[in-house]
Amino acid sequence: MLELRDIRFAIQKGNDEVPLLDQIDLRVPTGHFMAIVGPSGCGKSTLLKLIAGINQETTGSIFWNGRNLSDEGDLAASEIGYVPQFSIAYEALTVEENIEAAVRLRAATDGRDALHDLVDQVLASTGLASLRDRPVRVLSGGQRRRLSLALELVTDPVLLLCDEVTSGLDPKSEHEIVELMHQLSRNEHRLVVNVTHSLANLDLYDSVLVLDAGRVVYHGPPRALEHYFSVEKAEDIYPRLAKRKSGEWAESWAKHREAYYATFPHRRVNAPDVSVSAVTPGAMAQFLALFFRRWRIFFRDRGQIFLQLAILVVFPILVVIFELEGVEQTKRLSDSLPASLAEYESEREAVTFNLNLGGVVSGLVMFQVILLTLMGSNNSAREIAGERFIFEKEKLGGVRPGVYVASKVAFLSVLVLLQSFWMTVFVQSICEIPSQAMLPHFLLLLLVNGGMTAICLGISALAKTPDQASLLSIYLVGFQLPLSGAVLALPEWAGWATRPFISAYWSWSGIMDGMERDYHRYIEEVTDTWLGPMWLGFVVLLLHVAIGLTIAYVGVKKPKWES
Repeated sequence: MLELRDIRFAIQKGNDEVPLLDQIDLRVPTGHFMAIVGPSGCGKSTLLKLIAGINQETTGSIFWNGRNLSDEGDLAASEIGYVPQFSIAYEALTVEENIEAAVRLRAATDGRDALHDLVDQVLASTGLASLRDRPVRVLSGGQRRRLSLALELVTDPVLLLCDEVTSGLDPKSEHEIVELMHQLSRNEHRLVVNVTHSLANLDLYDSVLVLDAGRVVYHGPPRALEHYFSVEKAEDIYPRLAKRKSGEWAESWAKHREAYYATFPHRRVNAPDVSVSAVTPGAMAQFLALFFRRWRIFFRDRGQIFLQLAILVVFPILVVIFELEGVEQTKRLSDSLPASLAEYESEREAVTFNLNLGGVVSGLVMFQVILLTLMGSNNSAREIAGERFIFEKEKLGGVRPGVYVASKVAFLSVLVLLQSFWMTVFVQSICEIPSQAMLPHFLLLLLVNGGMTAICLGISALAKTPDQASLLSIYLVGFQLPLSGAVLALPEWAGWATRPFISAYWSWSGIMDGMERDYHRYIEEVTDTWLGPMWLGFVVLLLHVAIGLTIAYVGVKKPKWES
């Protein structure tokens, strides 16, 4: 049995505390199907989130089969299923692939056969078996709702909470979904609660909870609604509520509550044959499920594949094209360097040539660096923000935030490695940049890409929307060139103030420090910006990576449910 005792939930607005729910007292037996209805803004979804453990009650207690959840902790992730208003499935995957991923993330099954048996069972129980190979993006609204329910059934939850799962559906589809939820509630161990704005199909519910302005004004059998509110049909209840204050309705209900509760059905129905372990899969199992699912989604998105290939091919070519006139100069560098200081003082043309050459190579490297920061931004700006609400649901279901971030790091690391390696090899093979050693040059490019990828992943974890994350990440890349000091020298105070935060500067200056020693003097001649030592570049860029990943972890740990 689910029992709520004197529940109150309030939010702070300025100096005032505003109650969204007040004096909520109710009891609901298991093997029961309950609807929560009421006017817009009355607290229906807020109450559901309190029961789910997403929100924390201000005062009062919630009990499940005599256990005080407020004091002893929420139900285990496997014991509760929460179906939010937004989609919790990946559009590029098929119905079966989405359910299989949910099983791997949430249900500890005994081997591959047991996993597939569970997937088959869930598909059959929700009427999706014939749609198992169909991509989610082509499903109808009713089919998507069935899939949302299916994803929650993988752990056979004892408490299934559904938030507006029938909204926007045609009458036939709405009836089918309510009928499905009714069937799911015919389990003696399970309670199914559905928040709905619709007053259709009330005859399928065992009880209806009516809220008004955060107060319980009725909780009883649907057949008694019209009589209690003195209306001819259920659709007239909301206008009727407006004729009295919610407090008056609540006081009236308190006098009749026990009599109505006595009419609730108490049934004994056989539990399902297949039982699912309440143990959440281990961290490695979740990591592998997330990692391989991400690659599967990646390869299904042709637009993303094309974009990544275009970036991989076009960006290095752009570096060469924009510095085309200087490429031949870099190739002739070793033949053009004066043998001694006296020679290049007397050969002014050679000095001018080599100073120009210093500017060419400096610009060439900076262009590499800036384009790699742009790649980093593209890699991760939308990576978390674009699927944030799905992750929030999976986190509620037992997915560990640290494992989720680790799976993103593993996926993005492959992109970063390919992009940085190809940028280095392609440009070096044509331009022959005079680095003392190729490995440090490559590692500094790898780190600037990785650093920007990590920082933008952190931005993605904190942003409210994918578009906001993309915009902030692009702004961050836009500041890299002017604040690096590689093109125009900054005032000394401004350089020292901004330099720690500019990834492009540390990669560029580290690579400049690694140029051939005879040539290094020309780099110093063409720039007024302080060139940090290579080792410091490595240290700072590694710090950027660590800071970005820390922000990403903190961001995904913080709840960010759709308002």
